[in-house]
Amino acid sequence: MTVGEFDDWVRSFLNIDEMAGKDFSLNGLQVGDSTREIGRIAFAVDGVKAVFDEAVRQKADLLFVHHGLFWGREQAITGIHYHRMAALIKNDLALYAAHLPLDMDGEVGNNIGLARRLGLESVEPFGDFRGKKIGYKGILPEPARPEDLVMRLFGGWTPDVRLLDFGPEQVRRVAMISGGAPDDVAQAIEEGADLYITGESKHSIYHLCREAGINVIFGGHYRTETDGVLSMKKKVEEELKLDSLFIDIPSGY
Repeated sequence: MTVGEFDDWVRSFLNIDEMAGKDFSLNGLQVGDSTREIGRIAFAVDGVKAVFDEAVRQKADLLFVHHGLFWGREQAITGIHYHRMAALIKNDLALYAAHLPLDMDGEVGNNIGLARRLGLESVEPFGDFRGKKIGYKGILPEPARPEDLVMRLFGGWTPDVRLLDFGPEQVRRVAMISGGAPDDVAQAIEEGADLYITGESKHSIYHLCREAGINVIFGGHYRTETDGVLSMKKKVEEELKLDSLFIDIPSGY
């Protein structure tokens, strides 16, 4: 399979084209020769120098990331950006990014992955962003304490996991948008959720959550966005029969 054929395959199920102009990320192939043959694909959350260097060390031909290099503005190829680009080009490592298309996908997405880990039922899209739903919501089969759901999702408490326990002690209705979506707790409140889950916290929503009486789990931007790349890795192995690896470099946020 070539890099170009991989791009066609991804576009056959992720909403790369549909989200063009809506997502700030330049989704799709960001760097690389579309005619290059792929023998090994690396997967990671972030497109950064440490990840690029490890992908090269592991002899990957293409790196699939959630956070790429281009975010809706012109950027000079200098400084850190230059060294990141150089690491890709000098080593002929292609870079492929899928941001919101990976968050919102109902099969391999970040949010559906969180929903599955919680065992949610009656799952449906949630969280409007420029006319598209990028998260999910659903019902827990049995009421649960938010503290127990932290254990179910993340295996324990770490510095990047926080809880605002302003809602019911036992929750059923859960909404989620992975990554940096604290302001979207307002949509969760409007839709009657007992618990909202996202990655990053924000000072300005503290009193909103307290006055609305909703629980919020902040699981960390990185930690809430590993499901998508891991699901893509599995899909590549099962459907394309390509060798793959996951590069895990958490940010602590």
